[in-house]
Amino acid sequence: MKTAFEKEEKLRRIFREMKSAAIAFSGGVDSTYMLAVAKEELGENAVAVTSVSEIFPNRERSEAEEFCEERGIRQIRIAVKALDTPGFRENPKDRCYLCKKAIFSKILAAAAENGLAYVAEGSNMDDMSDYRPGHRAIAELGIRSPLREAGMYKEEIRERSKAMGLGTWDKPSFACLASRFVYGETIDEEKLSMVEKAEQFLLDRGFKQMRVRIHGTSARIELLPEDIVRAAQPELRTEIAKTFKQIGFSYTSLDLTGYRTGSMNEAIGQKKEDTEAGSAAV
Repeated sequence: MKTAFEKEEKLRRIFREMKSAAIAFSGGVDSTYMLAVAKEELGENAVAVTSVSEIFPNRERSEAEEFCEERGIRQIRIAVKALDTPGFRENPKDRCYLCKKAIFSKILAAAAENGLAYVAEGSNMDDMSDYRPGHRAIAELGIRSPLREAGMYKEEIRERSKAMGLGTWDKPSFACLASRFVYGETIDEEKLSMVEKAEQFLLDRGFKQMRVRIHGTSARIELLPEDIVRAAQPELRTEIAKTFKQIGFSYTSLDLTGYRTGSMNEAIGQKKEDTEAGSAAV
């Protein structure tokens, strides 16, 4: 069995063979590691492409910009209005496919305009068993997935990220804000903003790995099991309820099952669907 280091060496060979690439970059664990390796192997021929959209929190975009500035990596920002994508607002079960197709079509265009041979995105081996309709769009568009090609799993990416001194090595997993909506519920700007504000409030209170799922005007909070007791303490519980009410939620509940990716798929009997930012990787 290959070690994480050996898999990284394969990843480096993959990038050298590409010669140039547009790296779909969200600022998450996977895309940050992939971009860092690509930069070391390809130099100026590795270009970060970050999607600016209403479905991605501002904090993620800011972190992505800071990383590129610190590392001297050229970054292209593309504006994507996800809510204008036909069918997206209605939030069907293949919502991720519709979104990925729109985003990566623009990234492909940006790569062509800048003379970059390939577009690379950050899916890893752990994603293979999940319910991820966005993978169909990736395949249809001919996007490369170097981390999967190298056989790398999430924990190996974290291990190598730490070895490279990347601050994202222990960053919590992230998925686009649209994944907080139950299928069939209309997605709009106001509710996306409500979710972003609510999650930022919890982040500011020290909750790292969590989700705020939206059901109509109700919020369902998912936290790590060890954080549930803290959130239920009278003072903090009252503060959460008051703040969420101010944000626009009629009711706020704490999911006793705790945080898990893809919980919105449980009602339809599917596996996980949450993606990194960008996986979206963008």
